[in-house]
Amino acid sequence: MITVGRYAPSPTGAMHLGNLRTALLAWLHSRSQSGRHLLRFEDLDTGRVRDWAYQVIRDDLHWLGLDWDEEVRQSERLELYAAALSRLETYPCTCTRREIAESAGAPHGPEAVYPGTCRDHHDPARPAARRWIVPDQTVCVQDGYTGQMLCQHLPSEVGDVVLRRSDGASAYHLAVVVDDAQMGVTDVLRGADLWTATPRQVALQRALAYPTPRYWHVPLMTNYMGERLAKRNGAPSVRELRGGGKDAAELRAELARSLGWEVGQKVALDELLRAYRQSVLG
Repeated sequence: MITVGRYAPSPTGAMHLGNLRTALLAWLHSRSQSGRHLLRFEDLDTGRVRDWAYQVIRDDLHWLGLDWDEEVRQSERLELYAAALSRLETYPCTCTRREIAESAGAPHGPEAVYPGTCRDHHDPARPAARRWIVPDQTVCVQDGYTGQMLCQHLPSEVGDVVLRRSDGASAYHLAVVVDDAQMGVTDVLRGADLWTATPRQVALQRALAYPTPRYWHVPLMTNYMGERLAKRNGAPSVRELRGGGKDAAELRAELARSLGWEVGQKVALDELLRAYRQSVLG
């Protein structure tokens, strides 16, 4: 089976180093196995999308030496998401975030669990999201990067999942599951912040009779205070670095060393492909 991987940025602004390191690892994962690599712009949140960001992301990736075999935009795939939604058992939900937080009580895990408030009644005067009635199952997933196993009982640890927002936009969990299946993705390498979302996505794949890809969740880059790199806390953009004359080979080496890989002050992509096979694929 040919490996098919992807990098899926949101074009909401310029990339920072944490984004770029994940992009590099996703590319290394695909290419180290002689696989196909895809670029998917996750641009459903139209209020946050910046038109200029698409090209800036492409330029950042090309500057680092990365390429891809196909490019798609989620905003051009809305009919696919609507068709998938119609195959699932959902109900309208008019609860606000505040109402959900107040009725859910103290969360038993890393996030509040939706208590099913709108399953039997909702306010028809309000805009409604669509929630999927999750199956009464425990779903377990093993991560290829850490070897960690994560099991979640969907009703008690996740709750019914929003698949279409109240503004009519398809939600992340539905779109990413549909896209990975339709694009033939076999290996998903992404940030560790999405690890706990994996069991619900696997459950969606099963409900839609889609194959389940292999998952690899890589650590997030942090600043000197141990905080996750993000635009909001002043992380430098890749565009600024390359515009300021930063050498791409030096930056590749810095990103590799941040993972504990032993490389020189500058590193070529073929060296990183070997390092990835040794350090990650074994």
